Amino acid sequence: MRWIWIDKFEKFEVNVAAVALKNVSLAEDHLHDHFPGFPVMPASLMIEGMAQTSGILVGAAREFKEKVILAKIGKASFVRLVRPGEQLVYAAKIVNVTEQGAAIEGTITVRTMVAGQRVELPVGQIDMMFSHIDNNMAGTKFPEFNFVFNSQFMDLFETYRRELNIELPA
Repeated sequence: MRWIWIDKFEKFEVNVAAVALKNVSLAEDHLHDHFPGFPVMPASLMIEGMAQTSGILVGAAREFKEKVILAKIGKASFVRLVRPGEQLVYAAKIVNVTEQGAAIEGTITVRTMVAGQRVELPVGQIDMMFSHIDNNMAGTKFPEFNFVFNSQFMDLFETYRRELNIELPA
């Protein structure tokens, strides 16, 4: 089973930054075990949501010509639990992109209601590095199926690319 940890892109600027949203719902199976009676979104899945948001941003920067994999998490710190009914906001910013890979700075916030007012609260910060494996492992044959840019992700991206009027480099 393939998991997608983002629901939509709210903002996407090629070579610069992206903002993706994830609605946390009690309908998600993992929340029933994490933890019974007090469900919270696991930090590992929030890291994956940021990796998916960032992976699309890195792929778009190089026109999806290479396979992109998460190579390193430089920092991941969390300051708040996320509960069902809240909306995660993944904000990824490109620090640099090279032929070998890319560095991303990410912040996670949550949109929620506090005292009847919609607010955005800090959840965590994540710094990530991605590798363009086609360029870094010369001579190694990789399968054509590419997890990050599979048809589900590309359909999601294409839908919001049109909605947000995102132009890819020619």
